Amino acid sequence: MMYMLMDFAMWAGVIQLARNPMELVVVKGATKRIRKPRNLTVEEFQKLLAQLHEPFRTIALLCVCFGLRISECLALKWADVNWFDGALSIERSIVEQNVDDVKTTDSRRTLIVANELLDVLKVWRQTTQFSAEGDWIFASPVKIGRLPYSYTGVWRDLQRAAGAAGIGKLGTHAFRHTYRTWLDSVGTPVGVQQRLMRHSDIRTTMNQYGDALTDDMRQAHSKVVGLALSRA
Repeated sequence: MMYMLMDFAMWAGVIQLARNPMELVVVKGATKRIRKPRNLTVEEFQKLLAQLHEPFRTIALLCVCFGLRISECLALKWADVNWFDGALSIERSIVEQNVDDVKTTDSRRTLIVANELLDVLKVWRQTTQFSAEGDWIFASPVKIGRLPYSYTGVWRDLQRAAGAAGIGKLGTHAFRHTYRTWLDSVGTPVGVQQRLMRHSDIRTTMNQYGDALTDDMRQAHSKVVGLALSRA
């Protein structure tokens, strides 16, 4: 914030143009996580799922089965689903109701969708009043379908459901961390995990969340969906 303020002051002519002095400031430990990332067990996720209302139940399933960021999940449109090939394209994100590009180049990817998850999406498409190809998958009735549900709306129902399920407080990014943990638990090779997590650097997969064949990715995804939907 101070860096931006100094830049603005120089641009406005309040102070003389020079090297931004904030470049010399190092805040020790500023990049360290304040809280330990939350991972849900299969049992905890099932308890949460039972308490979530639609469309938040489907949002949670997509996030935990693909490791989607909430900004990516809310930005999905029905046109992004390839029903014939069983695939989902991640093309955009939305933050504070502003549509933007995905976080990184590697974040833009077409993902395989297990049949069971396709069935969940079909049910939601039959339920929602916004089911046209160009509509948001999670279009908000309050916004008459012009925008998807807001992060705040998702977060609010997530907290309510987590409290009712007795699993404590929960952030939306917990689904992405849970996905990484579940990939590990079903024996997914690290290289496959990197592709599924859509990380450009494998060190991100290993350190923060812990060239693969399509068949390997399909099998790993199917196993995670099985955990999410409690398939034996």
